[in-house]
Amino acid sequence: MVRVKKNKAIPNLNPVFFWDFDIDAMDFERAYKTIIARIVERGGQEEINEIVRFYGLEKVVKAIRDEIYFLPNYAIDKALKLFPELKKEEMYCYLNRKDKPYHWI
Repeated sequence: MVRVKKNKAIPNLNPVFFWDFDIDAMDFERAYKTIIARIVERGGQEEINEIVRFYGLEKVVKAIRDEIYFLPNYAIDKALKLFPELKKEEMYCYLNRKDKPYHWI
């Protein structure tokens, strides 16, 4: 089910995932990398299915592989399980920081 906001379709995602954004002002087409990263990191299977339905499998996989700059290790592992076409060695978020420890998590 697609909700409509001001003549624009938006994915049917719980606003709790975007607690730090003004959901009514959010442009879901332009912010796709942020949305996909947030859902891969924090969402369940239902939310993953919704972003794939909304953006399309190809766009979601391309964003995870080439455009998202950071995902924690558990989210990278989760993405690899959810999208078997991904390879860790091709993911920018893995290559960008595989040797760099991140202490804030």
